[in-house]
Amino acid sequence: MTYTTPATFTTRPTLEGTFGMTASTHWLATASAQAVLERGGNAFDAAVASAFVLHVVEPHLNGPGGDMTGVFATAENPSEPIVLMGQGPAPAAATREHYLAEGLELVPGSGALAAAVPAAVDAWLLLLRDHGTWELGDVLAFAIGYARNGHPIVGRVGATISSVAELFTEHWPTSAALWMPEGRAPAAGDMVKNEAYASVLDRLAAAGAPGATREERIDAARREWSEGFVAQAAVAFSAQPHRHSSGTDHAGVMSLEDFAGCQAGYEPATTFEFRGYTIAKTGAWGQGPALLQTLAILAGYDDEHLDPSTALGAHTILEAQKLAIADREAYYGDADVPLEYLLSEEYAAERRTLITEKASAEFRPGTVPGREPFIPPLRTEYTAPALAGVGAMAGVGEPTVSRSGETRGDTCHIDVVDQWGNMVSATPSGGWLQSSPTIPELGFCLGSRLQMTWLEDGAPSTLRPGKRPRTTLTPTLILKDSVPVVALGSPGGDQQDQWQLLYILRTIVGGYSPQQAIDAPSLHTTSIPGSFYPRTWEPGGAVVEDRLGEDVITDLEDRGHVVTRAGDWALGRISSVVSDPATGVLKAAANPRGAQGYAAGR
Repeated sequence: MTYTTPATFTTRPTLEGTFGMTASTHWLATASAQAVLERGGNAFDAAVASAFVLHVVEPHLNGPGGDMTGVFATAENPSEPIVLMGQGPAPAAATREHYLAEGLELVPGSGALAAAVPAAVDAWLLLLRDHGTWELGDVLAFAIGYARNGHPIVGRVGATISSVAELFTEHWPTSAALWMPEGRAPAAGDMVKNEAYASVLDRLAAAGAPGATREERIDAARREWSEGFVAQAAVAFSAQPHRHSSGTDHAGVMSLEDFAGCQAGYEPATTFEFRGYTIAKTGAWGQGPALLQTLAILAGYDDEHLDPSTALGAHTILEAQKLAIADREAYYGDADVPLEYLLSEEYAAERRTLITEKASAEFRPGTVPGREPFIPPLRTEYTAPALAGVGAMAGVGEPTVSRSGETRGDTCHIDVVDQWGNMVSATPSGGWLQSSPTIPELGFCLGSRLQMTWLEDGAPSTLRPGKRPRTTLTPTLILKDSVPVVALGSPGGDQQDQWQLLYILRTIVGGYSPQQAIDAPSLHTTSIPGSFYPRTWEPGGAVVEDRLGEDVITDLEDRGHVVTRAGDWALGRISSVVSDPATGVLKAAANPRGAQGYAAGR
């Protein structure tokens, strides 16, 4: 049996050139990043410019009050992948005891009690200071222009606002004022402005004393964010009681000290060797190592078990993912996680024996010596007591893929590679316009990442003051012979690494081009506890694109998978950039699903 041959038709070409390549989830962000490269900026200047544009043009998918993670390598030190850590912690007063006393069983999916300290902006400024070359004002000019002068909004923004219109008008009037100024949600193509956020960026760009260095001016902007007007406005506003996804009103607990004490930083990447390539991810405070665990399990199989387009391959991949993600729930968090053991060949071989010809509907974390696995509440449905007679709260959780496969939106993603060999993959998210009420002076809201923590005691990801929630944001860098060759990532919550895994297998094992891998039929498991409110799971669940084919889908059902068909083009939001050090050729590809992601380069 041979690996499935890729389709000869692709929705767009894999771009090739030698100057620089960019791919992101929105064409304006891609174009802005490429414009920076064209004007002499490097990959880090370009990524930062693109990120601030994404705040403006994809406000339903990310915002300044959210978070981000990145993984990058520099031309000066290409063999060392570095994680850019932009995930803020829980505030000092965000204790499980306080939330339980507020009558909550879960951390809400929206409202200020769900907010970690925002760290995305600080992370981007840190990256610009240390590895970029441009002045902050020049980098922010693209976002300031779109925020102040307007940009044509994509239809999904209006659809998202429509879904929370009643919440905005009845409970979050500041959000209604910004996003529904005429009493209605904007339609696709409407020009949308955010003057308040443009003014915030103006003030950040103007920070710093006359005669200061570029680095000192950027640090001054970081202080304005964490100690100045931004922190002051956010803390004062979030302290006012407001409606949460519980259907009840609560005040936030974030303080000025929380803002001032939160700083982005750098960490070494967690890596795994697969078929001669080094796959680099975040630590286990994110879900990234679960992808590495999945690869460790799959490494023991031959090629025919690694083909997502066949029933055997799809089944094997789904089962391996369930095992790895069960360990994510049992052991991952901002704590001492035994990653060396979880990624060992011995442990992977032990886990591999659990994969049979039939689909498992069990939650099966592994056994780690000296550790007690946390078993989360395994709810197949959840209705908060406070919602009795009220109805479901719109806008909760991450705006990603529903159990039915319906796409309601995602997160964002950026990949950039430049002519000098700098490469970065970054996934900004959180602070969606539906996360919590808009802070009127700032033009954005706080995020809701704390919903990924548990109020049950004893979990590695239990809500704890000063600890990071276990984020789903999981960009990827791939190295070959100690040189970065691929940056990729995807929005999609719990699906992010599941979709990226298919790209990795199809390109490394199957020999697909980047665009062929992105276009190929996708699938993922839902037989895992969800990371987002209300944190339910679907035992044995698998969501597939119909293009996988009737024979394959029927075979999966015969094996016991509870299959949901998502349509032909519904799953996956991957973008990627590629570098071939031997030839100097650079490549880029982007996702056609949703008609929004684009790549550019030359």
